[in-house]
Amino acid sequence: MSDAQAITAFKSTLPVKSWTQDKGVIEPYLHEWRGRWHGETPILLLPASTQEVADAVKICAHFKLPITVQGGNTGLVGGQVPQGEVLLSTVRLNRIREANADNLHMICEAGVTLQAVHSAVDDLDLKFPLSLASQGSCTIGGNLSTNAGGVHVVKYGTARDLVFGVEAVLADGKIYNGLNPLRKDNTGYDLSQLLIGAEGTLGIITAASMKLFPKPQNNICILAAVESPDNALQLLNEVRYGNRLSMFELIPRLGMDYVTRNIAGQKDPFSAEYPWYVLLEWEFANGDDPQKFTENSLEKIADNGLILDAVIATSQAQTAALLALRENLSASQKPIGATIKHDISVPIAKVPAFIAQANAAVTRHTPNCRPLAFGHLGDGNIHYNIGQPKDMQPEEFMAQEPEINDIVYDIVCALGGSISAEHGIGILKKPQLGRRADPVKLQMMQTIKTALDPDNILNPRNIL
Repeated sequence: MSDAQAITAFKSTLPVKSWTQDKGVIEPYLHEWRGRWHGETPILLLPASTQEVADAVKICAHFKLPITVQGGNTGLVGGQVPQGEVLLSTVRLNRIREANADNLHMICEAGVTLQAVHSAVDDLDLKFPLSLASQGSCTIGGNLSTNAGGVHVVKYGTARDLVFGVEAVLADGKIYNGLNPLRKDNTGYDLSQLLIGAEGTLGIITAASMKLFPKPQNNICILAAVESPDNALQLLNEVRYGNRLSMFELIPRLGMDYVTRNIAGQKDPFSAEYPWYVLLEWEFANGDDPQKFTENSLEKIADNGLILDAVIATSQAQTAALLALRENLSASQKPIGATIKHDISVPIAKVPAFIAQANAAVTRHTPNCRPLAFGHLGDGNIHYNIGQPKDMQPEEFMAQEPEINDIVYDIVCALGGSISAEHGIGILKKPQLGRRADPVKLQMMQTIKTALDPDNILNPRNIL
């Protein structure tokens, strides 16, 4: 049986709006947003229901035709770009099926954007705490498939902590329904959790039952200047008690320079330059006195000499301006040329050691490169990006990527960390995972993959 027969089966089985071979329509789906990966596909599937996904997968299973699954196409490790496989986009799975304020849950389909979820939940005066810079484009299915993190992990956990369960289409086209919003269900293996973080290799997530939270009555955002990552860690120890801390983000001076120089409208809120900054947010419930708490906390911190200066947002506009400094850090690096990016985690207490060791090692290897360590100090996840030297061509610098990756990941592993904190493995980190993961873990993963997808049709190039 040929691929042509499979294409004919898609066309005869799915509604006409649920597939296309129009090259102009398909083209935007074939390019990773940073331009690093480019792909090809014989057909783009655009199912509008879980049943249509199941019908499409049954055809692929019958013809043993591999599928690449794509959400909002905001992934950073290349797993969403097809290399000849059938491409299935979840963009039309975009309904919010249910929102229940009493049970604090929402059921939405995989193609709903994170921003749409926030808007819907805000109308209920509730909160869904997953927060990413790409939330206007990224989708719930992709967020769960990569177990996304974001800036609020320090209080609420990663994406897998924010769902009751998922609905998914398995490799044989069967539909798994795990959407029951129960807070206690001890009836065997948690299959939804197995699918979350699997990057579409075990099943295609089509919907999720998600946890909602009471909206904080007040929040206060502060940008504090500190001398070093060690001081930032000490500051974290001072401010994280009482379940109020919802964000703790580390920003180096170089990052502040990039954002204020390269992103229109961004301004340094301080009159002086400082080596490091921490963006933190406290959330307050009824009965709290935010102003008194903030004043007392900052007075104690200042007395301890942990901060050099601080800016406290006193309006929504000022809060948005401070948050934008962090949200634009990734985009602000594009004008500097080529960058080699890492999304790593180490135990929180070892973040300063990682930054010091990695900065020293990469600059020894490539003098005048520009290391930029920033991100989620509150949970130990640092985005470690290295910009090309100003006097080096991008191609020459990127040719060093394998060596630089080994340098960075050797330090990460020596500190007991992970080579991927929130972006996933995809195809970018697959060789490193194969070299560095516990062999027993890899064997278990392969056993599960083979059991659930024996013909290796679901995202076959990802992870393993």
